[in-house]
Amino acid sequence: MEYLSKERYDEIAAELEDLISVQYPKLRDDLAEARAQGDLSENFGYRAARRAQAKMISRINFLQKVLKYARVIDPKNLPTDEVTLLSKVEFTNLATNAKMSFQIVSPHEMNLQEGKISLKSPIGHALMGHKAGEVVEVKAPASTFRIRIDSVTM
Repeated sequence: MEYLSKERYDEIAAELEDLISVQYPKLRDDLAEARAQGDLSENFGYRAARRAQAKMISRINFLQKVLKYARVIDPKNLPTDEVTLLSKVEFTNLATNAKMSFQIVSPHEMNLQEGKISLKSPIGHALMGHKAGEVVEVKAPASTFRIRIDSVTM
């Protein structure tokens, strides 16, 4: 089961709808056109269209599975004093005194450019359930380091 924000759930649903109702019919037409060109054994366009079709079917199946097992999170029902999914956390790396700020999200919403890290990442996993003022040990692949949680907001 995956927990998603309402916004991300709607984005995935819109992408799935676009793939099924717009992109896949267009791809099916491209495949029929390539097939009509004759000898399939030497038809590069046909092979490329088949690969694209397989890739699109795989993406459609993946998105359907994500939505089937997704649960939309209502931020109003989450505690505001500890780090949970959808929390915005400001923390300081105690080794370097570098201050950072991230929102903890599901793996499907992760986007470092937008300041969103996965709850399954080493930092996200270490922060879960802790409160402002606590020092947390993060076990990353490269090393282990400590961070202090400066603030937690929704």
